[in-house]
Amino acid sequence: MTSMSSQYRIIAVCTGNICRSPMAERMLAEAFRAEHLTGAVVDSAGTTAYEAGRPIDPRAARKLTAHNIASDRHVAREWRPEWFASRELILALDVDHYGWLRQAAPDPESLAKIRMLRSFDPAVADKDPLEQGIEDPWYGGHTDFDTTWNLIRASIPGIVQHVRTELQRRDGQHHGSEGQRVRSIS
Repeated sequence: MTSMSSQYRIIAVCTGNICRSPMAERMLAEAFRAEHLTGAVVDSAGTTAYEAGRPIDPRAARKLTAHNIASDRHVAREWRPEWFASRELILALDVDHYGWLRQAAPDPESLAKIRMLRSFDPAVADKDPLEQGIEDPWYGGHTDFDTTWNLIRASIPGIVQHVRTELQRRDGQHHGSEGQRVRSIS
């Protein structure tokens, strides 16, 4: 098993940590498992404490469950400044999160870790971050959660490849052996 200190740590960030970011967290963890990619840990947080302590939105949970992805243990939490240092990749789900994180970044190294999640989607990778956001489905209905799912899903292959490349660069060997897990830590 890869040690926690050598793992590539990713965090997905949205507003309240009950819709978009936990969906991205769980979808990424599942994609890493499916690819037998080891050495990555995925979690999520919100830029606000509005929903801290609450479970995932039932509509988001329903969408994940429909794809056999569990989310029942998710508990929303607020971003903590020390995570700039302890995460290698910080994925903003919308432009307001991206701006908030960039403004809060304590140094150039932290700033370089912040990416829009959809910057990994080939359909919008070359676009301005302002055009890479995923609108909050909380205000909508089930179709809005379908849209959120689809937008996150389109970015996953690019994120998986990015992590694979970073892990290979980090220790010079392929992390594809079965039996090791990618964990969601929320």
